[in-house]
Amino acid sequence: MAHITRYDPFEMTDSFDNLFRGFFRPVRLDKALPRIRMDVKEDETRYTVHADIPGVKKDDIHVTIDGNTVSISAEVRKNTEQKEGERVLRRERHVGRAGRSFSLENEVDEANASARYEDGVLELVLPKKAAAASRRLAVQ
Repeated sequence: MAHITRYDPFEMTDSFDNLFRGFFRPVRLDKALPRIRMDVKEDETRYTVHADIPGVKKDDIHVTIDGNTVSISAEVRKNTEQKEGERVLRRERHVGRAGRSFSLENEVDEANASARYEDGVLELVLPKKAAAASRRLAVQ
């Protein structure tokens, strides 16, 4: 019976080459860090964003608007206080940052934009900037 094997171009047989095994493989992200999941809705005058950022204080959330690009970042700080006589057996909570950045079709009117954070959900109301009327130039 024939033995069939799959060719792997990254398969390395030399022990020195094994040092670099997995170098081209994807990096596993730390799943303990918070992930920002969001919904973006649009109507004629504005965008509405609902972003789930659980376990974060509202003072640790930062929203930046630059034209049509919106960036949301949050910092998680878990309490690492240890009482006297107490011994930690396992610690899975830690400090970390999460962020998302996305572009919208229209520019956002930063002056009238608003943000509200309640029950782990950040709500952004981002009014669209009025489109500048095109002007025809006379060629001389």
